[in-house]
Amino acid sequence: MTTPDPLVTPQITQARNPLHGVKLEGIITALVDCYGWEGLGVRIPVRCFTHDPSMGSSLKFLRKTPWAREKVEGLYLFMLRDVRRSQTTGTHT
Repeated sequence: MTTPDPLVTPQITQARNPLHGVKLEGIITALVDCYGWEGLGVRIPVRCFTHDPSMGSSLKFLRKTPWAREKVEGLYLFMLRDVRRSQTTGTHT
């Protein structure tokens, strides 16, 4: 009996991770498309979203600030669930 290769096992567990393979820029773009910069700043009140927001400043800040990136990723996951839910019920919020 052979043991599983530790380099292959993470790929199996990552298959169900909706963040796997999604770049931070893609996450921010999707959130801005959904909520707009103003709505994003209301949901996550950090300066890079509330004062002269741009993709560059947001990426720079989020790459250096783990707690803010976790909030952004959490909102992205919430948005994905909300979109999926609205597609299955036929309503859109």
